[in-house]
Amino acid sequence: MTPKAVIAIAGGTGSGKTTFANRIVDQLPHHVTLLTHDAYYRDNPHLSYENRCQLNYDHPDSFDTDLFALHVEALKSGAAVERPVYNFSTHLREDFTVRVEPLDIVLVEGILILENPTLRKLFDLKIFVDTDADVRILRRITRDIQERGRTLDSVVGQYLDTVKPMHEAFVEPTKRYAHVIIPEGGYNEAGFDVIMARIRHLAYNV
Repeated sequence: MTPKAVIAIAGGTGSGKTTFANRIVDQLPHHVTLLTHDAYYRDNPHLSYENRCQLNYDHPDSFDTDLFALHVEALKSGAAVERPVYNFSTHLREDFTVRVEPLDIVLVEGILILENPTLRKLFDLKIFVDTDADVRILRRITRDIQERGRTLDSVVGQYLDTVKPMHEAFVEPTKRYAHVIIPEGGYNEAGFDVIMARIRHLAYNV
């Protein structure tokens, strides 16, 4: 199947973009496939765990965006891809992949997907989820402790050392590339309804 559109959902860490993307998939599970940039962190098995923990995971160079772009292009052309699986506890890729099939809509989600010019050219609709910084850090703390095996001190330290400055340097400026800006992400019902109407129009071609 050749998709009718590739839609990007960008925004800062904890902005609600993943919630927004997952709600879209839940609404149209047979029409929307999701590809997350977070799965494409670079693999660094040559480094010790301690050294991997010290890497800056919020800089564009921490992602294998070349591979990600190739996979978006493949899905856009109607070909399936083998998506990497990244383990956030070990900071390594797993030794298996997940097959992602193209559907009517390819949804692409990540903090830095609007930062890369090559990626931007692949998107038919670009959405930026915009949420206050204090809300984003609270959401990140909850997520990283509950889902990624992190400690409170490590999450706060990482936020102050890299997340906040990288957001200001690389994420926030990409807002200008968005066609639509959604405040508060997946919790913005009016914004969600507007985007769903557009996606249904694209998916059903009516």
